[in-house]
Amino acid sequence: MSAEEEERPAGGEEGPAEGVKKNKKHRKEKPWDHDGIDHWKVDAFKPEDNPSGLLEESSFATLFPKYREKYLREVWPAVTKALKDAGIGCELNLVEGSMTVRTTRKTWDPYAIIKARDLIKLLARSVPAPQALKILQDDMQCDIIKISGIIRNKEKFVKRRQRLIGPNGSTLKALELLTGCYMLVQGNTVSAMGPYKGLKQIRRIVEDCIKNVHPIYHIKTLMIKRELAKDPALAEENWDRFLPKFKKKNVKRKKPEAAKQGAAAAGAGAGGAGAGAGEGGEGEGKAGAAKAPAAAPAKKVYTPFPPPMPPSKLDLALESGEYFLSEEQKRLRAREAKDAKQEAATEARKRQREAAFVAPKEEGKPRAAAAPASAGGDDVKAMAESLKKKAKASAAAGGDAGGWGQKRVGRGAAAFLAPEVAGAGLGEGSGKKRRSGEGDGEGAKGGKKSKK
Repeated sequence: MSAEEEERPAGGEEGPAEGVKKNKKHRKEKPWDHDGIDHWKVDAFKPEDNPSGLLEESSFATLFPKYREKYLREVWPAVTKALKDAGIGCELNLVEGSMTVRTTRKTWDPYAIIKARDLIKLLARSVPAPQALKILQDDMQCDIIKISGIIRNKEKFVKRRQRLIGPNGSTLKALELLTGCYMLVQGNTVSAMGPYKGLKQIRRIVEDCIKNVHPIYHIKTLMIKRELAKDPALAEENWDRFLPKFKKKNVKRKKPEAAKQGAAAAGAGAGGAGAGAGEGGEGEGKAGAAKAPAAAPAKKVYTPFPPPMPPSKLDLALESGEYFLSEEQKRLRAREAKDAKQEAATEARKRQREAAFVAPKEEGKPRAAAAPASAGGDDVKAMAESLKKKAKASAAAGGDAGGWGQKRVGRGAAAFLAPEVAGAGLGEGSGKKRRSGEGDGEGAKGGKKSKK
């Protein structure tokens, strides 16, 4: 066999045409498939396409929150009418708080039950009924994006969810215009309605926003893509060179004003303390004001050894001796500890109740302190001496009448003096008078005897 015969294909088949790859040699022309066909177009499904209907019944149910009950009761007749045109039955159960849709014998579109399921989901997520009924159209799809499980911190979640709405709803409106979708941010979900392409963009933007990527970056990208799509020359080119590239930057946060003021006050205080220490302290005060008072935290000393393990419950029980106690002793000890705790609490409550009956401290001028006892005694003695002098002077001037007056004055002075002072000051005078009286009496008795 010659080389030419070996090169010929077996069975008399001719080789592939020139310019056609070997793996595409069996492909034939398809006159029904050409460049003018839109493969993404959804053809309308008519009752003539399925005259026999469905063989089995399908149903879906969903719950709705309590605050939606009043609104659903108002719009339910319109929902029932719209679903009846598609051959779908619906039921609103106010006792269980649920909505149910199911197929009937008149249902001719098998996908209508899926549309009805999406309808009740949107109604439960607070989408208005006129907007939710648009989901029954063939070119309208929906997506309910759950955003609650992406981040744990509640404050951050609320803050980032608010970014989707923006000031006065500006961000939400911009996303709706650029994607051609309807958006509703409600609770832990975001409801979106529109074409498949727009829903894909909405889901990516929402998830990135909760992951701390601001929607403004996606809005800028969408605006650039919208302008590039208008140029037919760029339809087959890569747009990466036109799109912005945002790099993540770790920007240092500015120091709060309160912290700045506190640091400045601390520096000024350190400078003032140095200046007031004396002439030699002026330089120290200036140096203290110049240096910042921030003290660097002490660095931990690195050790290759792990920290000691904390003692276990068994070790603590062995150390305290509780491990060797019987069950009855353990119960008794626990009971005693409980009683002691109750007694302490009772005493604390008792003191708290009694505190209401304690008289408050009187607010006023404090009373003058009492004079010392020694100073009071000196004053009394001085007064007694002056009274004695007056009594002697009156006795010398008045004779017998003066003697009577002296006794009276002495008695009057004793009435104004303390007992011990009166006895000490006036006791001598009274003793002299008594002795003189006794002498006079004896002299009188001797005179009477001599007369006899």
